[in-house]
Amino acid sequence: MAKIREASTNISDYMSNNNNRIRINQNQEELFIGTAESEHIEMYLKAIWFLHEKGQDAKISSIAKLLNVTQPSVVQMLRKLHNSNLVEYSQTKVALTQDGQRIGRQMIRNTRLLEVMMKDALKIDVDEEMACGIEHHMKNIFTDALCTLLKHPRKCPHGHNIPKGKCCN
Repeated sequence: MAKIREASTNISDYMSNNNNRIRINQNQEELFIGTAESEHIEMYLKAIWFLHEKGQDAKISSIAKLLNVTQPSVVQMLRKLHNSNLVEYSQTKVALTQDGQRIGRQMIRNTRLLEVMMKDALKIDVDEEMACGIEHHMKNIFTDALCTLLKHPRKCPHGHNIPKGKCCN
């Protein structure tokens, strides 16, 4: 697996076959097909980041429980993430690499900003499923614009810290 640009938070940059994403351009509207694998990877990185944020070890059992998947599925994904240099994985350790931290942190930031937008700006109930669907498609420029629009909130509606972005300095 090839590592692309140091500052990237787009998981497709870390995937071996960039043909997994197909761009269809019809009448100036672009449709993207085949992003499910990258979203799956991002969910693992987000889960590991979340566990570390809570001060917990990212154990196979805790990742499986958080993501509602089987432990063998977690092991298989951790090996893939290890081979992509997104996690350091051994039988005794699961830790995010610098690139894995960047992506996991960005997913958490995206989710929590979307939750603030729903609750405070749109005045609707926080819809976790919707936020999870959108978070994977947010580019940094959009996330920073949303953060600025929301006046750089520090907490999500659940009381968790929102990681700061470049726009918050």
